Amino acid sequence: MSQRSSSSSAEWIERLARFGFAAKGVVYVTIGLLAAQAAWGAGGETTDAQGALEAIVTQPFGRVLLAIVGVGLIGYVLWRFVQTIYDPEKQGSDPKGIAQRVGYAVSGLIYAGISFSALKLALGAAQGSSDGGNASAQDWTARILAQPFGRWLVGAAGAFIIGIGFYYLYEAYKAKFRKKLKLRQMSDAEQTWATRLGRFGTAARGVVFAIIGLFLIQAARQYDPSEARGMGGALAALAAQPYGPWLLGVVALGFVAYGLYMGIEAIYRRVLAPNVERDVQSMISR
Repeated sequence: MSQRSSSSSAEWIERLARFGFAAKGVVYVTIGLLAAQAAWGAGGETTDAQGALEAIVTQPFGRVLLAIVGVGLIGYVLWRFVQTIYDPEKQGSDPKGIAQRVGYAVSGLIYAGISFSALKLALGAAQGSSDGGNASAQDWTARILAQPFGRWLVGAAGAFIIGIGFYYLYEAYKAKFRKKLKLRQMSDAEQTWATRLGRFGTAARGVVFAIIGLFLIQAARQYDPSEARGMGGALAALAAQPYGPWLLGVVALGFVAYGLYMGIEAIYRRVLAPNVERDVQSMISR
């Protein structure tokens, strides 16, 4: 492959990645708005990405918008696999780096499924009834519980997801996501709002991940897969607590903030730095 062709490939990877961040942002904003409406008694529902897609398709020009989101998410999936294989952010090959890259691959597979669902709905496939991801979580939990040491595996998965949740809270506190942004290209006001939205949104995700992990541990303790919850179930659990509508409302707004922050990443994210771009071009040209 010629140098010009590999350079063009790297440029397309960056464009698709930015398109993917924007599409992911649309999904999170939709989940957040639906949850906020549920919290304030204005309709809406606590749901996951699938429910967000089903809400989008019912809007005027919903199929067109959903097709755009589906294609955009393909770009996000591509970026995740580039992160996994080419390691543009230099995570390395030590245990920590390998774990991070495996996480990128898992994220890519999850968003591949979301993208496929979006494109199916855009092409007119019959809508299902989203339950906030609970059925899928319970199905996988039941499969794992049926395996040798299944209870321990589910418990370990729950502890791991809680760990991810606490890491997101730490990331929000430290604003570590700022390292991924081209801060020199941003005004002071843009940097301030990017930090606020990123912190609020990342913290909201941390809370929801921790709740999902707690439900998995509960499923392991009781040997009952019906205790597992998806994202929608975790949001619904917040609503069921004392001051639940307020808690759900805050987290819902956090999801909206995270979606808006994804829009900022679509513009200012460091995708392929010059030295990394050369590495990717070299690998593509082989």
